[in-house]
Amino acid sequence: MLRKKPNIFTLILVLSLFVSGMVFSADDSVKQTNESTDLQPGDVNVVPLQITGPPEERLNLILLGDGYTAGEMDKFHADVDRNQNVQWSVEPFRSYRNYFNVYVVETPSVDTGISCDPDDGNVRRNTVFNLQYANQCPADPLARGITYGSGGAQARNEILTNHVAPALGLSPNAQNIQTLALANTFTYGGIGGVHATTSAGSPQGPLVSLHELAHSLGNLQDEYAYRDRGVPGAPHPDSEPNSIHHTRMTSEEMIQREAKWWRWLGEESESGGIIRAADPDGYESGLYNGSNVWRPSPHSMMRHTGFYFDQVSREHMVQRITGMRNAGQMPVQSTPEGEVGDSDVLWVETMHPRFHMLDVTWEINGEAVADRNNSRHLDLSVLNVQQGDEIKVTVQDRTEFVRDPQHLDGPRMTQTREWTIGEALPEIKVDIEFTNSSSQENALAYDEIAFVQTPNPNDRMLTVTWELNGEELPNTDNSRLLDLSALDLPDGASELTVTVTDPGFSDDSDSITWIVDNGLPTAPRTLSDPLTSLSGDEEHNIYFNEFDMFLDPQDDQPGFVVGELRLNGQGWFNYFGFPDEPEGTPFTFAHSGTDVKELTYGNLGSFGLSIATFERTYTEDDPYGPFIPGFGTHTIEHRAIDATGNIGDAEEFQATVLPGDLPECTETLSGNINGGLTVKEGVTCLDSAQVRGGLTVENGASLIAFDSSINGGIKTSGGEVIQLFGTTVNGNSAITGTSSNITLAGNSFNGGLTLSQNNQISANEQYGEYGPILSGNDISGKLTCTGNNATVTDFGASNNISGKQSGDCGGL
Repeated sequence: MLRKKPNIFTLILVLSLFVSGMVFSADDSVKQTNESTDLQPGDVNVVPLQITGPPEERLNLILLGDGYTAGEMDKFHADVDRNQNVQWSVEPFRSYRNYFNVYVVETPSVDTGISCDPDDGNVRRNTVFNLQYANQCPADPLARGITYGSGGAQARNEILTNHVAPALGLSPNAQNIQTLALANTFTYGGIGGVHATTSAGSPQGPLVSLHELAHSLGNLQDEYAYRDRGVPGAPHPDSEPNSIHHTRMTSEEMIQREAKWWRWLGEESESGGIIRAADPDGYESGLYNGSNVWRPSPHSMMRHTGFYFDQVSREHMVQRITGMRNAGQMPVQSTPEGEVGDSDVLWVETMHPRFHMLDVTWEINGEAVADRNNSRHLDLSVLNVQQGDEIKVTVQDRTEFVRDPQHLDGPRMTQTREWTIGEALPEIKVDIEFTNSSSQENALAYDEIAFVQTPNPNDRMLTVTWELNGEELPNTDNSRLLDLSALDLPDGASELTVTVTDPGFSDDSDSITWIVDNGLPTAPRTLSDPLTSLSGDEEHNIYFNEFDMFLDPQDDQPGFVVGELRLNGQGWFNYFGFPDEPEGTPFTFAHSGTDVKELTYGNLGSFGLSIATFERTYTEDDPYGPFIPGFGTHTIEHRAIDATGNIGDAEEFQATVLPGDLPECTETLSGNINGGLTVKEGVTCLDSAQVRGGLTVENGASLIAFDSSINGGIKTSGGEVIQLFGTTVNGNSAITGTSSNITLAGNSFNGGLTLSQNNQISANEQYGEYGPILSGNDISGKLTCTGNNATVTDFGASNNISGKQSGDCGGL
């Protein structure tokens, strides 16, 4: 039984009740009055992390921690910070952050870690919620579902019933309460539902929770091609699925029926690719079925954690968020409906997306009131209204995320209030204060909508004044909203202050000050050492088979900074290091990815950056056709998103990944080599060497050259391996009869170059045959290619050839 520790847990909910309505005060939020120190197993301490409004008008996210000992509360909060900042970096959570209250529940466990963890001892542990990977240890090595074990759900329900719900003024089973239990484990895993779980320490942990919240909050389905990892799912039945983001209809059928995602067809997906239906070029598999069902995008959060939600999923989630989940109503507070006087001031208080305003329109007897500029107030005294006139206000969220009129015009995204001119409202007295505002916990993003709310007397508007860096801003409409993107903000941090006064009625005032962050975050990269780098304005490296990228996301404001990467323009992907590897491990890109527990990451080949490992075995008979390893040239972008939601500018580089390997050197030479050089046997490597007098490679010998110079040209006949990287060759060269591998990348050939009778043995059977590799070279003479096993190829890294070309290299 959990016990309530005296003087540790105090959670107070205060709502300021005015005659004009119930208004949430930012200063009267749920409060914790005692520090979370000296916690012991069995104690409960609830910490309000983000309070944006009354709990009954918000989605309330309750973050639980399991397997954290009393001495690990700092680690728990660090995991929470990472989890939440990743969540707020992804749409629609980024834009609709103000629709959520977030509370952290500190409940120390006896043991650290959770039960039956396949990567951590696979033993049972004594934790508050008994989170586990299996009912009995040892668990399956591929186990990924983290569930509540014996007594765990009861402990959770007790906390909700006895601690959280009474303070929030909600039922513990209220539909707008969502729990997320963070398990203190490095092992990937989680489940969805109203009581979701995630692995807090896993590199992908915050992404798992996003995926699981999409199940429970957004009613979205999995887009996996399997139910059990490593085993392709059976074909989907010949019937249309109920899922809003799966189909068996072609694009033509979808448009004809105006069904499902027909409004989004042909759009570039936010998660990469083009949004399609059950077409020949569509994306087959989903709902745990390997074929006979199609999804909108090749990859999205519901298929591979790390990518964004595509527009189809995002649209559905937006209206679920704006409608407060199952409530089906967008919260709007207002002057009480009914009769109002002809000199009263009407008001509405709306929700506040961070990067766009809700539209507010006022009507009198069905005619729109002009020049209201989206005002939340209407002063009837200046409008010459008459007894019996009908006043109506419409509040609508016209976000670009939603295209379905059924959503846009429905109660989840549109609300109206109506009044009749009659008896005047009674005079009310108000305190001069702000009752709600944009978060004061973090800096404001440079392009968000700053907002405040004030008390609303019936006979006047309180005056709101905005100042930026000490200079008053124009506010002719006395607006409570300020579009920061419309301001000429200086670089870096600015100070924004807003003040409310009541001129002529009171000398009281209230002020709020924020930092506005107009300094963008960055994600500097560190790449693994290449074979060579090509010249040009953009970094372009050459690698064999794979390369690593480490990102160091950073910002000048506090808070966890999220990193992202994008491969060949195919959707932004969260940078989390690498699965199942310690923090600080770089992300690995490989021609066919890296297999981690039957999932493949960093794949440069067919089907995208993340795939199910069995998809690497696909042939012409499988849903997508054959898997082809991703040798060639790729563009990688990377950027950062800071704790305020600012998205940094993307940087990019190119990487050409070639098939092959470096043979082991039997001799390495550097420095000056006078009189020429003849390689007769073994593998001779040149490293920053200067060969004067030409270079000859005899039958069976191999040459590897890095950053060297060869004066007098190269002549090879029957060599085994010839590889040159970043090397300058002066004089005519002829490479003939190579038996195994010829790779020339990033070199300068000042003279003619002949490639003839070379046999390139493929380094990757699945990729197939290719000829000698000639990538990113400068050739200032005639290039001749004859009799090679296959056409000479550049793998996407073009050569600069100033002379004539002939033979099987004419297409370079």
